Amino acid sequence: MPAKFRAAITAITATSAIAAIAAAALTAGLLGATPAGAHTIAPAPPPPGPPPATAPAATGPICWFGACYDYVNGRQFTNTTGVSALMKIEAPVVNPAQTGEHSLQEIALQNTARTSTVEIGWTVDPELNGDRRPHLFVYHWVDGQESCYNGCGFVQVSPIIRPGMALPPHSAAEFAIRNINGDWWLSLDDLPVGYFPGTLWQGTYTTAQVVSVFGEVAENAADSPSCTQMGDGRFGSSGGSSWIRDYRLAGSTDKPNLTVTATSPARYDFGAVTPTSFRLGGPGTGPCATSPGTTGTPG
Repeated sequence: MPAKFRAAITAITATSAIAAIAAAALTAGLLGATPAGAHTIAPAPPPPGPPPATAPAATGPICWFGACYDYVNGRQFTNTTGVSALMKIEAPVVNPAQTGEHSLQEIALQNTARTSTVEIGWTVDPELNGDRRPHLFVYHWVDGQESCYNGCGFVQVSPIIRPGMALPPHSAAEFAIRNINGDWWLSLDDLPVGYFPGTLWQGTYTTAQVVSVFGEVAENAADSPSCTQMGDGRFGSSGGSSWIRDYRLAGSTDKPNLTVTATSPARYDFGAVTPTSFRLGGPGTGPCATSPGTTGTPG
């Protein structure tokens, strides 16, 4: 790594909570390169994404895009050019006996039709990232079509923070999306990571009408419901669970005001709800059985 990048990390140490993340990535050798196993060109199923508009609460997993999904979702309808939230970063257990599963927390902006989407968050996805640690990810949708993780038009600008890099579990960071001059910029702890150019949407997507901040578990259709955890594996209605807080809007005349729902509250639920925060998480169906060559615990 060039000396100037190391100097940048040293400077950040004195001023930002991102220091722990950058230092962890530097130690792991993840800065300056795409992590092994990351999908930056080919689509990597299952994709992330907010729940559909018609999803009723407490009716079980929603099966679409090749997997079944459980959500604990905070949502607001407004007109905005940006969103930010402070999120706990955890290392939930993802069923080691299955493929096509992940557990994540993220923020997302969508248009009224929910066909244009920009997302940033952290995910535990063994197939995508090659391990069981939380990793930073970005994603977008155009005309309701899947793209790919951490690429497909994303313009990287930060020499320090890269989509796909491992993040330290049991820490916290602020994730943000903001439209600036027609492009959708994504940042972590106030550090710009990069942007999705507005040309990906032919300049038609410059404001958002649906804001989602949420936890998501993607389950193999043959493994639904799953033992894969959300958050730290504790129910959101209990103490010590994962959380999303300090939710803020940019370029909106509305005050932040989240409505929170859960698709399968017997397995993943929420608690301590305010207009700008909530706890979330759950154990799924319970402890996962290990398969050969796995430990059943986060790596």
